[in-house]
Amino acid sequence: MPKHAFSHVTTWVFDLDHTLYPPEMRLFDQIEERMTRYVMREIGVDQTEADRLRATYWRDYGTTLAGLMRVHDIDPDPYLHEVHDIDFSVLAPDPDLAETIAALPGRKIVYTNGSAPYARNVLAARGLSAPFEEVYGIEHAGYFPKPERIAFETVFAKDRLDPSKSAMFEDDHRNLKVPRDMGLNTVLVAPEAKDEPHLQHHTNDLGAFLSQLL
Repeated sequence: MPKHAFSHVTTWVFDLDHTLYPPEMRLFDQIEERMTRYVMREIGVDQTEADRLRATYWRDYGTTLAGLMRVHDIDPDPYLHEVHDIDFSVLAPDPDLAETIAALPGRKIVYTNGSAPYARNVLAARGLSAPFEEVYGIEHAGYFPKPERIAFETVFAKDRLDPSKSAMFEDDHRNLKVPRDMGLNTVLVAPEAKDEPHLQHHTNDLGAFLSQLL
């Protein structure tokens, strides 16, 4: 992976869940359980139907929340608070990754479909708070989720980043289509690569990949 492919990058955009911590830490299991309970209570369905709706809305709208807002007119703020009220002790600090991210030339930001307070809790538990200048959650995108173009346009405008001088790291391949169209370098952080034109690079080890860029 040639280092020069990223030599122009001055802003590094990182997704959060399953990007800045590995799926094996199982943090999102807690969130999914809370999402299911929320849907059961607010929509009045059993667990099987709640799980189906949660998965369907994620597939069709980008996030479960987006589906709940559009189909059921759910207030996003109580939802975000409830589903992210979890135990972060399952996350292990990663000082090597923190050092590597800090060494990247330019600004580092986090942009997640979760809330910004949740993202800051994850970063703190991972020991990754220091390298990041800004943390953007779905509330900063007007509650529009990735992969919607308006979500990226809103957050990137707030950050005033130059897409032609930026790179984005994501575990969900859908969320890299618009950034690539806008001119960002794209890196899929996932166990398996995908052969899609908007995915320029792939890694299953974020720290090792970033180390090649230094």
